[in-house]
Amino acid sequence: MAAAFSNLNSAAGLKKLDEYLLTRSYITGYQASKDDLTIYAALSKPPTSEYVNVSRWYNHIDALLRISGVTAEGSGITVEGFAPITEEAVATPPAEDSKAAAADEDDDDDVDLFGEETEEEKKAAEERAAAVKASGKKKESGKSSVLLDVKPWDDETDMKKLEEAVRSVEMEGLLWGASKLVAVGYGIKKLQIMLTIVDDLVSVDTLIEEQLTVEPINEYVQSCDIVAFNKI
Repeated sequence: MAAAFSNLNSAAGLKKLDEYLLTRSYITGYQASKDDLTIYAALSKPPTSEYVNVSRWYNHIDALLRISGVTAEGSGITVEGFAPITEEAVATPPAEDSKAAAADEDDDDDVDLFGEETEEEKKAAEERAAAVKASGKKKESGKSSVLLDVKPWDDETDMKKLEEAVRSVEMEGLLWGASKLVAVGYGIKKLQIMLTIVDDLVSVDTLIEEQLTVEPINEYVQSCDIVAFNKI
């Protein structure tokens, strides 16, 4: 049975997660998966250095998302009040600390963010490479993962209704993913939401211009910005 977490933005919740990650590199398994993204999306801000294991894990997942994204399935980890990641890949999050990310990349393109690779990780990587080589199949193309910033009109906008309005948009080839509210100042919060699209069916620009910023959704949404756009 998959583990469940709650109150991850409280001291008690972070302490429980820190203890859980004491002997783990990832939330489940030996590679980053949807389970890691579910927990990552549930955290409203980066953990403080007080939570050593959570900070190590958070920085690693953040770096992976900046570089290449996460595609592994996971085991169905749940967080109270947050929907689990349901699509195979998600978008790269906004670069909140681009200088740090750039420094990491400049140091060494092949840097191991957790230190030395374990025998289990090496074995899993070798098995995946062998399976791909044997099948001769290429990674499925034609999909993209996107991270949107959706901004309200003011601090009086009902953000719950705003998110409901955004998710009410249904199109063939469009799948909404994890989301969270991010403070922008003066009591105003924006919605950050992940989505996956089939490139031949959905244009993100058209989605914004003809769906998300017109009536009736523009009652709540002032504007939308594409934060990250990655081919899957």
